[in-house]
Amino acid sequence: MTTTVTPKVRIVTAASLFDGHDAAINIMRRIMQAKGAEIIHLGHNRSVHEIVEAAIEEDAHAIAITSYQGGHVEFFKYMKDLLDQNGCGHIKIFGGGGGTILPEEIRELHNYGITRIYSPDDGRQLGLEGMIEDVIERSKQLLT
Repeated sequence: MTTTVTPKVRIVTAASLFDGHDAAINIMRRIMQAKGAEIIHLGHNRSVHEIVEAAIEEDAHAIAITSYQGGHVEFFKYMKDLLDQNGCGHIKIFGGGGGTILPEEIRELHNYGITRIYSPDDGRQLGLEGMIEDVIERSKQLLT
């Protein structure tokens, strides 16, 4: 009898540097785990370098970050740049920050190559479970 193991999506989660608001990412990671994703949770106040290093070392498919403190445009762009510089531009980047990330900043980040920044409107339309399902489905594209 042959047993087939279905690979799990691996997602690194954290709250960004200087951000102690980790309630949202903690709830999200628990729902992701319940939906079968393997989560590597780094906690709050994490630098881009720490997050990228963990994603590479853990062979992650995606990174999911909450950022409520400002500076998010630079933070997410630097993350994308570091992944690209390390030959890991395939790792998907997801984020959110309630109303702190403005619509024009979301557009700028999407144009830069960030996979998805979720807005309050996304939360209202998709709900928390819908946003998480979107993260998992987009991340599954990297399973081989």
